[in-house]
Amino acid sequence: MDVIRDLENIPKDLKYSLITIGNFDGIHLGHQQIFQRLITEAKEKNRKSVVITFEPHPQKVIHPERRPFFLLTPLEEKLDFMASLGIDVAVVITFSPEFARITAEDFVRTVLWDKLRLQKIFIGYDYAFGNNKEGNAGFLEKFGEELGFQVEEISAVTIDGIIASSTNIRLAILEGNVGRAARMLDRPYTLHGAVVKGYRRGTGIGFPTANIKSEKVIPGIGVYVIIAEIDGIRYQGVLNIGYNPTFGNEELSTEVHLLDFQGDIYGKEIGISFIDRLRDERKFESSEKLVEQISRDIERAKEILAPYSL
Repeated sequence: MDVIRDLENIPKDLKYSLITIGNFDGIHLGHQQIFQRLITEAKEKNRKSVVITFEPHPQKVIHPERRPFFLLTPLEEKLDFMASLGIDVAVVITFSPEFARITAEDFVRTVLWDKLRLQKIFIGYDYAFGNNKEGNAGFLEKFGEELGFQVEEISAVTIDGIIASSTNIRLAILEGNVGRAARMLDRPYTLHGAVVKGYRRGTGIGFPTANIKSEKVIPGIGVYVIIAEIDGIRYQGVLNIGYNPTFGNEELSTEVHLLDFQGDIYGKEIGISFIDRLRDERKFESSEKLVEQISRDIERAKEILAPYSL
């Protein structure tokens, strides 16, 4: 997949492409449905499939007071996923305060038409762009009739009676409902981050843990069954998100215990795929009681992970 990061560098052979536009945070089932329609029709018409997206996420620019804003998929992860699905070209537009003031009409005329001369655009059922969010399906259809391009609005995908959307996935993750998030994403939710020094209390009770820092959405407090990947090798594990109330920690930590693993992974990058949630975090009357519970958690995790091949 070609990645274009400068609107002035759009090659002429991209003209008359089929495109879609959006933030596509998470690349969930709804996004995947749009991409598949785009890819299929582009191949049928012997045209390029082009995805226009933005960096940073517009919410970070439009609402800088809302902090922190955690992504489901940082840009490079998003681009990798697009490439794996078969998208031909990604155009990454730098979203700045100046760009945020561009009207939908100016964007259609100067970018979609003058630079791309698009043949057709696919958009999600609720997507709108431009200043004041006026660039919706009806708006595009009006300009499509004037300029000569087609518009297709793709309907929503629902899971468990809930629309698969970036917002709903983010809420499910924050609630600890990683199962629902996985069904909307069509894959387990994954954190990527560096292993950093923690309190090392796990080592003292016989269950060494790795403390992880990530810029993505952190699931709600609790104990989870996970699969970790380090240096291309996958491991089963149990992960605790919380304050370790038995020891009275003051800072939220994300600590993973890898099953059947020994070694030093400090400083390494680790990927964590959330498979299931085991239980709430709770305070134990002694470290011995905590050890007993961790042992039960590990046995339960092994049962849940039995169908997964590493």
